[in-house]
Amino acid sequence: MKKTVIVYGTSTGTCEELANKIGGKLGVDNIINVTDLDSSVIADNDNLILGTSTWGAGEMQDDWYDGVKVLKGADLSGKTVALFGCGDSESYPDTFVGGMAEIYNAAKAAGADVIGAVSTDGYTFDDSESVVDGNFVGLALDEVNEDDKTDERIEAWVAEIQPNL
Repeated sequence: MKKTVIVYGTSTGTCEELANKIGGKLGVDNIINVTDLDSSVIADNDNLILGTSTWGAGEMQDDWYDGVKVLKGADLSGKTVALFGCGDSESYPDTFVGGMAEIYNAAKAAGADVIGAVSTDGYTFDDSESVVDGNFVGLALDEVNEDDKTDERIEAWVAEIQPNL
């Protein structure tokens, strides 16, 4: 596997826990908070796995606003990006994991090859900006209502993205 970093933004610790779980499954121990994301992190890694929690009306975690500026200022051509997001599908069914959308758009605009789209089948929600062509742009996780599905969802996603890393 090429050099990979997992970058997460978290307010309550949930996204950090999920980043570590994903890192364990992938054998990646380079896991950092988005507050530590800069151009050197991007330059030093071939693969970026980016995760955010979702807040308010589908917004990404606050620290990601600076992180997105870093992504937008980078040339991600030749880089592989995979996304994961946490949300609450019961309390926020109209904006479930919406926080992934802005990160996805920034990565695509910077030239990244974004992998790891996940079917919406098996999820209960009404709408999400993170759904493109019928799939989530990355791994959608709901630790509030569907934590019993997290391990299975991570396993399936890791199996899909790992050959491309």
